[in-house]
Amino acid sequence: MRPPQSEVSATALLQLWLGQHRQTAVFLDVDGTLLDIAETPGAVHVPPGLVDALAQLHRRLDGALALISGRPVEELDRLFHPLRLPASGAHGAYWRETGDSPLRRTGKDLPACVRVRLNALACANPGVLAEDKGSSFALHYRAVPERAPLLREALLALLDAPEGAGLRLLGGKRVYEIVVDGVDKAVAVRRLMATAAFAGRCPLFIGDDLTDHPALVLMSGLQGLGLSVGRTLPGASAVFADAAAVRTALITAAGGNHR
Repeated sequence: MRPPQSEVSATALLQLWLGQHRQTAVFLDVDGTLLDIAETPGAVHVPPGLVDALAQLHRRLDGALALISGRPVEELDRLFHPLRLPASGAHGAYWRETGDSPLRRTGKDLPACVRVRLNALACANPGVLAEDKGSSFALHYRAVPERAPLLREALLALLDAPEGAGLRLLGGKRVYEIVVDGVDKAVAVRRLMATAAFAGRCPLFIGDDLTDHPALVLMSGLQGLGLSVGRTLPGASAVFADAAAVRTALITAAGGNHR
């Protein structure tokens, strides 16, 4: 019998669920959850032992472990090379069922006129980093946090314009992102839960940001478990202190040594 989740730490809950490996499916956000947030998306570091731990857990779960990220899937493959996992990228717009499956697409590209306006907005605000993902477009303002109100105002104005129809604004950790409607991390989880490796299992999702909120809230409806990182988010039953704590728990559960 499982103890009440409110009385158990995030690490203990993770270990409990991973101990029931034939019943559990694991979904992991990347930035802020597996990896420490860096000044730019390209500056993140994958610590030693993490790739081996994920590979070991993926085997133990018979393939029911996936990465659910705002990053493109191609970037996930580069970060965790040579490991290729089931994955969903760009907030659910792209996905693959297994590491060997072809990449599928569900979201449309942002209109060209929108991408031009977003690039122009980044150029008009030195220090803002533009990241064009096709079906979404991120403006990172970590280097110039004082620009946040101006960026938000400009992005809301864009959404109110005719070319903003069918788009929405996501806020993250020092980043704003324009995405197409109809995709999010809950959609990504539901899609993978319908595939062979994940079907019939209870999902466990770990995330750290508001973009993870839809997937965390989804967990209770699927008899699953949501865990957050750094702060309590809606849908989370317990909280890891930081990404390092998540890595330690995963590497320990996989039987490796944390460094």
